[in-house]
Amino acid sequence: MPKKRSGGGLSPTQQAAKFLGVSVLAGAVMAGIAVPAFGALGLAAKGSVEGFDEIPTNLKRPPLSQRTTILDSKGGQIATVYSRDRTVVDLKDISPYMQKAIVAIEDARFYEHGAVDLKGVLRALNKNAQSGGVSEGASTLTQQYVKNVFVEEAGNDADLVAQATQQTLGRKVRELKFAIQVEEELGKKKILENYLNITFFGQQAYGVEAAAQRYFSKSAKDLKVEEAALLAGIVQSPSRYDPVNDEEEAVKRRNTVLQRMADVHDISQAEADKAKKKPLGLKVSKPKNGCITAVKGAGFFCDYVREVFLNDPVFGKTQKARAKIWNQGGLTIRTTLDPQSQESAQASIKDHVYKSDDVATAATIVEPGTGKILAMGQSRPYGVDIKKHETQMNLSVDGNMGGGAGYQPGSTFKPIVAAAAIEGGKPANQVYSSPYKMDYPSPVSACDGKSWNEKGVPVENENETEVGPYDMQDATAKSVNTYYIQLISDIGICPVTDMAGKMGVERADGKKMNQAPSIALGTQEMSPLTMASAYATFATRGTYCSPIAIESIRQTVGGQKKSLPVPKSTCSRAMSENTADTINTLLKGVVEDGTGSEAGLDSRASAGKTGTTDERYAAWFVGYTPNMAGAVWVGDPAHKRRMTNITIGGVPYEKVFGGKVPGPIWRDMMAGALEGKDAPQFNLVNIPRGDTGKDDGRGDEDDDGDEDGNNGDNGGNGGNGDGNNGGNGNPQFPNPTISIPEEWTISGNDNGGGNGNGGNFP
Repeated sequence: MPKKRSGGGLSPTQQAAKFLGVSVLAGAVMAGIAVPAFGALGLAAKGSVEGFDEIPTNLKRPPLSQRTTILDSKGGQIATVYSRDRTVVDLKDISPYMQKAIVAIEDARFYEHGAVDLKGVLRALNKNAQSGGVSEGASTLTQQYVKNVFVEEAGNDADLVAQATQQTLGRKVRELKFAIQVEEELGKKKILENYLNITFFGQQAYGVEAAAQRYFSKSAKDLKVEEAALLAGIVQSPSRYDPVNDEEEAVKRRNTVLQRMADVHDISQAEADKAKKKPLGLKVSKPKNGCITAVKGAGFFCDYVREVFLNDPVFGKTQKARAKIWNQGGLTIRTTLDPQSQESAQASIKDHVYKSDDVATAATIVEPGTGKILAMGQSRPYGVDIKKHETQMNLSVDGNMGGGAGYQPGSTFKPIVAAAAIEGGKPANQVYSSPYKMDYPSPVSACDGKSWNEKGVPVENENETEVGPYDMQDATAKSVNTYYIQLISDIGICPVTDMAGKMGVERADGKKMNQAPSIALGTQEMSPLTMASAYATFATRGTYCSPIAIESIRQTVGGQKKSLPVPKSTCSRAMSENTADTINTLLKGVVEDGTGSEAGLDSRASAGKTGTTDERYAAWFVGYTPNMAGAVWVGDPAHKRRMTNITIGGVPYEKVFGGKVPGPIWRDMMAGALEGKDAPQFNLVNIPRGDTGKDDGRGDEDDDGDEDGNNGDNGGNGGNGDGNNGGNGNPQFPNPTISIPEEWTISGNDNGGGNGNGGNFP
């Protein structure tokens, strides 16, 4: 008897015998498929034995793709996502009835033959010859497993799937060769286990565990004989024998399997007859896949987690490599989402803004000092049904992470200007004349030795009663536009953009921050996540931490579990502790008796800032406590509906301000998120009052610029050196760089969001 090679597998003589006998018979079984003599085999013409031996013996068995489970920070399930719905189980966790049923109907002599069933081939050849066609195949269960491995390796590539399943003699011969290897390496029980885990059972269910859950809402180990027979019968043609859509055909097929089990003595005839009389007994669980299944309104956060995985190099050097791991699945992703904070955010949003309203809201909470995203929600649900007001655009994040082009933050940007000024040495009691209306001072220094130089561009305050002089404390509480324009003109634009960069503040559309003094009024489009993370810098007394959504990932591959590296928050000092403490003191006044008084938290220290763009396209409140920071935006994502004479959440408003709608949303959201948690205090500083020569009374509300050029709404190229170009569209909501729904088409063009007539850098 020829010996096996030391490396395993068959000797050349054994391979030759298999090839000469089986390949010819395989060709006969595949009657009706016209193939050239040996050309279709892909073998060397000089000799069939050598050609067969040259087929690789190393069958690559990729790990089976499985579902990925996304968890919150407490271990609760947020959602399951998968390329293929599959849960791999051991043979001991599969009902013996299921094991017997699949063998009986697919390969009754499985335990008696090797990789190839010569008796089965001869039987099929005889039947096909009698019928004049291909009425019966002869693939063993091992060969079927090999074919499924090829299909699994092809993934979602349609061309590769077609190659893996094409009816050619060449593929059958390769299949035979690998089947021999698999029989030698794995043995019968492992082959059966692998087959039951890899095969497709219809209804998006891959593997017997997913199939048992889909059709009967139970585990594979608990399948009864009639249930096992039904599943085994589906495999041959999942669409034809689909019990959900064709019960009659499925019953016939199930009974065929039961009879076959009786014929091969796996069950008695009496058992088979009894089982045949039973109804199908389906208890169907609908396929649940993707972020649309997320609980507590966390669909957008779930989608953000996916975007992080597909975009961060820590998960793979290329987009293709990262996508392969994601599609492979088998991941258990523990995220930073705090269930209490998420539930509170969604409850507050639901109370204040209806999904059917003309405008939407988005809210995000982050943890200062860690960058952990604790909550992310919005009023329009995650989904694709426009009639139900659903959307898949994440209004809380930047465009490259599934969001839009962002929204002007208005006066919520002013604290960044104040931080830059104080860090640069300006006193916190600095006084400016702050008239009701004025022209932008010109020129104003910018970065790289350039300057913004444009005369005759007006800016005004919200109310004619807002007339200076003001110090920084009053100007911040009242959100006085002319004060902050004088401040940025005094210190220059570059310190402000530098400070913004240190605080992680970037435009949502990915463009560079515009070098124009109008940025002091919040003319550059931002996302709620960006603003929440920036304000968290104040809460940590000056340390910025980049936002993170993932705490850990465990991956199951081939039964082995391993941990994957995850992105870490990068923390760096953005400003001195004294500067941050000074800003905290200023913004604490905003919520105590300034424009944000309706957002204040009675039971704990809080600080924040309102923001409202003129014409009311956007309204904000961004605030924080020492242990949480949150941002709330309200507006029309399409930038068409102005928030005047509007009803939001069932409440009519003549005008919407940052303190009137976003403020209360923030208050209720944060109150619930912080319930039961520590209530630390800010490190406040004493800010001497500036000599303004008048009372220090507070105003009512803020409004940041207008559509006549004061905040860049009709601005041109202010800051890009293009000269005196005037208004050019509507840069409050620039044309996004990502595809957006047709109903959100935006007119206009963003050429930099400057101060009306364009900047001029000589």
